[in-house]
Amino acid sequence: MSQAAPAIIQDTIDPKVFIAEAERALDDIAKIRFGIGEVIFGQEAVIEHSLIALLAGGHALLVGVPGLAKTKLVEALGTVLGLAEQRVQFTPDLMPSDIIGSEVMDQDENGRRSFRYIKGPIFAQLLMADEINRASPRTQSALLQAMQEYHVTVAGKRYDLPSPFHVLATQNPLEQEGTYPLPEAQLDRFLMQVDIKYPDFETEKQILLATTGSTTKTAQPIITAERLKEMQQLIRRMPVSDAVLNAILKLIRSARPDADNIHAKEHIAWGPGPRASQALMLCIRARALYQGRLAPSIDDVHALAEPIMLHRMALNFTARAEGLTKQQIIRNLVKSTI
Repeated sequence: MSQAAPAIIQDTIDPKVFIAEAERALDDIAKIRFGIGEVIFGQEAVIEHSLIALLAGGHALLVGVPGLAKTKLVEALGTVLGLAEQRVQFTPDLMPSDIIGSEVMDQDENGRRSFRYIKGPIFAQLLMADEINRASPRTQSALLQAMQEYHVTVAGKRYDLPSPFHVLATQNPLEQEGTYPLPEAQLDRFLMQVDIKYPDFETEKQILLATTGSTTKTAQPIITAERLKEMQQLIRRMPVSDAVLNAILKLIRSARPDADNIHAKEHIAWGPGPRASQALMLCIRARALYQGRLAPSIDDVHALAEPIMLHRMALNFTARAEGLTKQQIIRNLVKSTI
């Protein structure tokens, strides 16, 4: 593992201790990547971004058409990382109580009645919200408090969620029938949006050979949930230079309509808030560790600009009329801030 230049603004930590912990984490990450690669073929960028989101301690939104192994990827991540997982299939008739649970009336042998809370599937370390945009906005919003505050409130009483707690949601593109756009407030709770594309020829050939035989490989546990929490804390202690910090702020602030930037003024209706800066700060650290470095660089900021910003901004009518996409706008912003 290569060492990076000295950096500032982080917690004080003995460099030797940090390097030793980072080396151990890197070894675990290599095993995790191998374990996932046994069941998910190709899609290196998707696997990287999904793991970065989890290592950074956040939630991820996986977007792609049906049949691209989104659900299988989430199941593999839960198994490899040793997380207790639950899966909820989101449908138009799903109710909030189907996710967070509800109170039921109990009666004892003396005839006295009382309410008892039955926890829902959200009480898991990894919640797979499958096809999240097929449920109504009311049901989607049931995740808001849990994703931000890591607890739910039922009948005025607080119930803490397990630790760690992550939501990996899959979503079909909005042009598919029977879908509901996620509210902006909920989109902002996702650390990253991970776009999943069709596999290339060789990858699809490998998928065919591996999944249509008499036996198929399954993911195996690699680490525990407690080990994942240790790695998440290590990432939060990773040093970040002042230059990288300024690059984060410069990029995120350039994507707001009131920015002194022609791309923002002419094409952006609303842009990312401070939560985007926080997400980028955490994810570039996780990416650095994922790639075997002891501190993030400005290249990490630029590399993660799209998955961090895509779901945190909207284009105005002018941009849509010109046929521009958010990906194109973000790339232009990155070029203008270099």
